[in-house]
Amino acid sequence: MNSFFGNIALADQMSRPSQKKPIFPVDDALRKYLVKYGREVNLPVTYRDLQRFTYTVPLKDKKGNDTSWEKVSYDMREWEFLRENLVRIYAILKTEGDMSFSKHLDVARIDFCYFGNSQPFRIRIVNKFNDNYDHYYIKQADASRVYGLELEHLLSPNRMTYFTNNATLIEEHIPGIPGDIFINEYLNNSNTNLIRLAKEFVKFNERCFVQLLGDMRSYNFVVNITPDIEDVQYRIRAIDFDQQSYEGRKNLYLPQFFKDNRPFVDIVQKHLDQSSIAQYQTEERTMMTFRLVSARYRMKELLDIMSGDQISKPEKLEQLKRELGEHFQNPAYFSKSKTMGQLVKRQLKQTLQKNLLLVPKMKNRQDD
Repeated sequence: MNSFFGNIALADQMSRPSQKKPIFPVDDALRKYLVKYGREVNLPVTYRDLQRFTYTVPLKDKKGNDTSWEKVSYDMREWEFLRENLVRIYAILKTEGDMSFSKHLDVARIDFCYFGNSQPFRIRIVNKFNDNYDHYYIKQADASRVYGLELEHLLSPNRMTYFTNNATLIEEHIPGIPGDIFINEYLNNSNTNLIRLAKEFVKFNERCFVQLLGDMRSYNFVVNITPDIEDVQYRIRAIDFDQQSYEGRKNLYLPQFFKDNRPFVDIVQKHLDQSSIAQYQTEERTMMTFRLVSARYRMKELLDIMSGDQISKPEKLEQLKRELGEHFQNPAYFSKSKTMGQLVKRQLKQTLQKNLLLVPKMKNRQDD
């Protein structure tokens, strides 16, 4: 694998994602997969319905700073239709459509994000009894994002809750502290365990590279903090999957290269040596291998569909094939890929093959 320290020193500031990625439609093969695994459901509200707002008001954060979100307003007839049916969608996400718990729920606010590829709507659901609230998102159904969500669900330690309905995508809110806010407000806190945080960043970096999930700048992931015996544990979770195997530059699939993530990289450099980094990379690849093997039939089905789909541009595919070939010193292996899906399949085999060979031995030990 790559030398983490060597790459830290380079800090390639030329690694910037494309300004605007096209929306790739969900084709028939992927749609059948989504139906088979319960991801495609009938929804009472579509993305297009939410676009019929009358005006917007900029939203500010708690400190009065501008955000990328705007509060949207609708005429009364539209609002009544949306209120009832957005609560229904929340019930589909949380209780498989059981509406018996929905009488005390209401829509407190609908926000629109003009920034980014998917231009999502954020729905705030409030409990009228105690004012507790929750969120979910309605977005355009982009095949790249769907593949990213599925790969995250199958290969990462995180389970993803989402549904599609034709051109609409519904996503559960992923709780956590946004990476950029964590850097500004938590990183230098005396209670922050920088060694454990550095370990988790290495593992997160590895997961993204193995899955070819790109553009993990600090505002595209969150940090979860879990109290543990005498200390805390951290988990970094991706929250944006638009850049699943779309870009041509290899470094865009390694969070360590983004300028925004430099504070995380600095603590890795300060608190971990190369041997520890290699250990944590191996640990993460081992766990990914177990997950891949346990879901091997579903993974094969997904990758076969992905291999026949066009979710990038030819010039980006050629560039990534070349750069991965150079990185692993095996250009002939990656050059055979004709689509990004095929490249993801080869990337998984390349990065996890040593661990795959050990899986039968590990399983036998567990059986003993």
